[in-house]
Amino acid sequence: MTKEGTVLLSVSAAMHLLVDGLCLCCLYLTVSSFTTNGILSVFLLYNILAFMSQPLTGMMVDRLTHRHWLLLWSLVLLTLGVLVSLSLPLWTFSSSLCLIVAVLLGIGNSLFHVWGGKQVVLTTNNDIRALGVFVSTGAMGLAVSVVFFSWSLLCFFLLALCLLASTYLHVEGRMKEGVLQGETSNIRHFSLTFVLLSVVAIMVVVGFRSYVGETFSSPLVKNSTVILLIGFVSMMGKMLGGWLVRWMGMITAVIVILLTVACCIAFRHVDNVILLLGLLAVNCTMPITLYLSNVVLKGHEGLSFGLLAAALIPGYLLATL
Repeated sequence: MTKEGTVLLSVSAAMHLLVDGLCLCCLYLTVSSFTTNGILSVFLLYNILAFMSQPLTGMMVDRLTHRHWLLLWSLVLLTLGVLVSLSLPLWTFSSSLCLIVAVLLGIGNSLFHVWGGKQVVLTTNNDIRALGVFVSTGAMGLAVSVVFFSWSLLCFFLLALCLLASTYLHVEGRMKEGVLQGETSNIRHFSLTFVLLSVVAIMVVVGFRSYVGETFSSPLVKNSTVILLIGFVSMMGKMLGGWLVRWMGMITAVIVILLTVACCIAFRHVDNVILLLGLLAVNCTMPITLYLSNVVLKGHEGLSFGLLAAALIPGYLLATL
């Protein structure tokens, strides 16, 4: 990976933390005076748009040559969401505006994720370690917002995000043109049947991983420290997965991870440390599934990222219900 590629990866990972943190922080502040049903409506709308729309926005990013526009539109939508949220006390129909906030944040979040997923693949040549670093930081952003959500934190998130986005675009502009636009070269062609079966299998694994991850985290008694610990462990697991594959090889790493998860499931009632170890291990599979999906859908990495993001929701809902 080049020096510029490392900088772009670091900045995009930091932006991932800020985007997820900003969205959750803004939603918490927006619905603070709502009833339970109102809160559920806002969060349901947000999650549908943020996750389930990513296959569509992913196909969009795959078709664009000047992908920086997606980052800029994401920033515009997220900024509008924050501004509408800040203006809620001025209006009598604030409940309707809350839904507008959810729409703005959800679409802005969706655009950012598929843009970032595509850019990381292109700037690092689908380096599995880089994939883990990019996807990992969102978990920590969510945890920080749950514990510390406030208007000052929200404003900090937005200002820092704008600053980092400017830095990213500046560094990207200095890189050679071919580095970020070489995705159509050396595309390996698989049969349509193989692609469909592989993608469906990977999505099933992702959905099941979401379910298992929730079974490890839900038994933990939540307080501020535990929430931050869950976010940190999830983040470190996603980072570690890519490095394990580089150290051990794909097959050995997968076997070690799955054995660890199975042991933690069997002994999850023994101690909270087992639950956290299981959460760490199950998150190690995140970069592996994303890497394999990118290989199968080479040239369509935005769609790849979006499909796996959408696959998270069924497993999460199943575990929650």
